Amino acid sequence: MSEQTDVLICGSGSAGLSAAIWLARFGVDFKVLERRDGPLAVGQADGVQCRTVEIFESLGISEPLLQDSYHVMEITFWASKEGGIERQRLGPDTLPGLSHQPHVILNQARVNQIMIDEVERLRGNRGNNIEYGCQVQAVKIEEAASGSVVVGAYPIEVTTLKNGSPHTYRAKYVLACDGAHSTVRKSLGFKMVGDSSDAVWGVMDVYLDTNFPDIRKKTVINSSQGNLVLIPREGDNLVRFYIELPPGQLVTNTDLDYLQQRARLIFDQYEVKILGTVWWSAYSIGQRLADFFSKDSRIFLTGDACHTHSPKAGQGMNVSLQDGYNIGWKLGHVLTGRAPPELLDTYVLERQDTAAKLIEFDRFFTKLFSSSYRRENGITEEKFADKFVESGRYTAGLATEYPDSQLTVREHNIEKAASTIAPGMRFPSTPVVRFSDARPVQFAFALPSDGRWHVVVFASNLLADECPPKLQEVTSDLEKIVRSYTPAGEDVDSVINSLLVFPAPRKGLEPKHVPDFFYPRQGKLQLKCQTKVFVDDEGYSHPGCGNTYALYGIDPSRGAVVIIRPDLYVSKVCELGDSDAIRTFFEGCLSRTDPRTAS
Repeated sequence: MSEQTDVLICGSGSAGLSAAIWLARFGVDFKVLERRDGPLAVGQADGVQCRTVEIFESLGISEPLLQDSYHVMEITFWASKEGGIERQRLGPDTLPGLSHQPHVILNQARVNQIMIDEVERLRGNRGNNIEYGCQVQAVKIEEAASGSVVVGAYPIEVTTLKNGSPHTYRAKYVLACDGAHSTVRKSLGFKMVGDSSDAVWGVMDVYLDTNFPDIRKKTVINSSQGNLVLIPREGDNLVRFYIELPPGQLVTNTDLDYLQQRARLIFDQYEVKILGTVWWSAYSIGQRLADFFSKDSRIFLTGDACHTHSPKAGQGMNVSLQDGYNIGWKLGHVLTGRAPPELLDTYVLERQDTAAKLIEFDRFFTKLFSSSYRRENGITEEKFADKFVESGRYTAGLATEYPDSQLTVREHNIEKAASTIAPGMRFPSTPVVRFSDARPVQFAFALPSDGRWHVVVFASNLLADECPPKLQEVTSDLEKIVRSYTPAGEDVDSVINSLLVFPAPRKGLEPKHVPDFFYPRQGKLQLKCQTKVFVDDEGYSHPGCGNTYALYGIDPSRGAVVIIRPDLYVSKVCELGDSDAIRTFFEGCLSRTDPRTAS
């Protein structure tokens, strides 16, 4: 007898767990299968990009991440000079203005546990959310699954060994989050396409005693003996070394003693005593991409199951997590009737493009770290540092730009309404002042990843004695659109969360200027919500407030409307009075059906 579930997640890494959080929030039935006997104990990945921290913030789980991690504030560049190595440059790890969140370092085991804790909080069944000791053996999908959708159908069969005994699952959808050697991918006959180089690097997490002055800063050393990247770890003493090994060195001939020897040579005149090693490895660099990311829009590949690359830029765990973050909300929408199944096709469109660009970037970044490549191409230590800094937006996870689809609509004559907000890219946060209590907050605070869409109305500054007629007209049309997608009996903001921002000085603004729609009644007691109206004005205690319209490129005399999808990427920018554009957009990606009628 097979066991049925709506979504089967094969693998409990960052991709699987981020998708699981979404599904738990939507109340979708799912199971996570993990071949290990328990949670990850020691993680190999450790870099958490600014964008990933933003995602954790939107999920409400950034506090333990920020509390437990090492915050990367500064980067230093060293190079060989006469008499040893010396510091060439230092500067901010993340350029100012890229993100309101930092780049942090925390081992993957702890990052995963934070997500597991959130899944357990949402589902309320602590300890029973992941089937450990469950090895996927094969995956089979019915041939007709790609045809007409049958409500209640479970077209995918997954056979497993569960604690050594055969067990079969049937599911509506399957996520392959089972790593570079993915059984799901192999069962589908998909292949990894790409190549590997002869370059070999070593990596080790160590405790050491040293007089090197930048041991607690992210550091890149370009030495005559090779390259080394130093990453301080969480706590006060643990550090990670990525070490370039000489040409001809093989992974099979590399041991811990050899890595320690190479590290000491690169540090040159500085004393490095390694007192303990937590973990080490050696690897050859390769970049590979799966030839397909989906089977019949029912099985989806994520993370290392569909893209592998070097760890240099700290992308692996982050991009994998964002694969799950992308597909999770879309499955939640489809399985609760909020959107048609065609929405799932955008996963492949968006994440396959992202993965291809990642592979391209990784090839460039890997060459940049190669001593021989730099010599052959005349890249000096100074040019290396320049190119490293120029890559900062990408390595922070903030360069992702999704292509046109029903979720991403670019119309150049309309985008001028907010010239620096780009459809297809994540919505950047700025400090604003909340109207109700004068509290300065990051805009991201008002945009949780809770499954809802967000429509932000940036009002013009042409205020009248009462609510401006144009704003009232826009609000009336928006309310009709929002209510048309709100299930009967639910709060008006349960599917689309509408926010209002004023450019006017806060002291000149009165409640009569705010349409009632932006004070929605919520919950059992139907209390009026006071947290959806903001002002682009200076705050009492928060630097940076008062620049939102300028930073977003919005003319205060015209205003704008920005549609933001549940994963906080911008879908569309509209003129303030263009309600037809808002209506047309939502007609293209949402359903008006009642929940729980989906396949």
